[in-house]
Amino acid sequence: MVSFNNIIGHEEIIRHLKNAMTTGKVSHSYIFTGRPGSGKKLLATTYAMTLQCEAGGTEPCQKCDSCKKALGKNHPDIIMVNHEKPGTISIDEIRDQLIHDVAIKPYCSPHKIYIVPDAEMMTVQAQNALLKTIEEPPEYAVIMLLTSNADALLPTIQSRCVRLDLKVVDDNLVKKYLMERLHVPDYQAEIDASFAQGSIGKAQEAATSEEFGKMTENALRILKYVSTMQTYELTDVIRELSDEKQHIGDYLDIFQFWFRDVLMFKATREIDNLVFKQEINYIKEQASQRSYENLEKILEALEKAKVRLRANVNFELALELLFLTIRER
Repeated sequence: MVSFNNIIGHEEIIRHLKNAMTTGKVSHSYIFTGRPGSGKKLLATTYAMTLQCEAGGTEPCQKCDSCKKALGKNHPDIIMVNHEKPGTISIDEIRDQLIHDVAIKPYCSPHKIYIVPDAEMMTVQAQNALLKTIEEPPEYAVIMLLTSNADALLPTIQSRCVRLDLKVVDDNLVKKYLMERLHVPDYQAEIDASFAQGSIGKAQEAATSEEFGKMTENALRILKYVSTMQTYELTDVIRELSDEKQHIGDYLDIFQFWFRDVLMFKATREIDNLVFKQEINYIKEQASQRSYENLEKILEALEKAKVRLRANVNFELALELLFLTIRER
């Protein structure tokens, strides 16, 4: 059910939007900014549905004609701006779907609402063309720009929009959501929530993706036995990871959580705050074998590997250097 009550976190933003509806101070243009998977689209579509709802409250009623159309994604006055080319939104796409269209009055609603996902992909020409509409919008227009990089928008656009920054959601809230709504087992929810780093979308994806489960399993197999692997086995691991290049960032995140767990257990002897609680025997063993200095070095090496891979350094070489550090005692 689409409702503000079902959105996890973002209480301040929800309060702001509800207040705007209650006081009749709905802005003509908004920027929703936050990391991928942080819930920008969900907030924007819920707000759009509520603004158009015939009941006129601060939650969509779900029953009126307008809500039914919004739920069916065929509301004529809620327009999702899309783009054909990956990575760019052209001036023609903004003109056709928004600038020319906004001149036509709403068909059946108080507002005409435009949602622009990935707004940072608009070309400078597209942004400049949109600027005039944002400066002099028709009374009924509401434009919502969704972005994971607000700085890519022109300062002139930024200064004319109400900016709503989505903060990361607390890990415990994410974990609770996964366990209660998606019935994910406790230990798996712990891993998914840590991996998501405050992004409900990413947590949901991890929890429901078979691929992520297999990847976690594979990463743990490597981590448990990396210290005792022969050189040829290590070469096989690097080759294996090369075949999964597109997921290497996720693998490195999982490696990081593991070594943080080892460090945390070494320092506190407590199990409660560990991500990989169910692997406590292996964590205990590695904590007794490794020094604090060695663990700090490994965590630094993981950060370095991420930087190197982003800079397109030779993939195999970056991983070889990382595993050399991990194998040192």
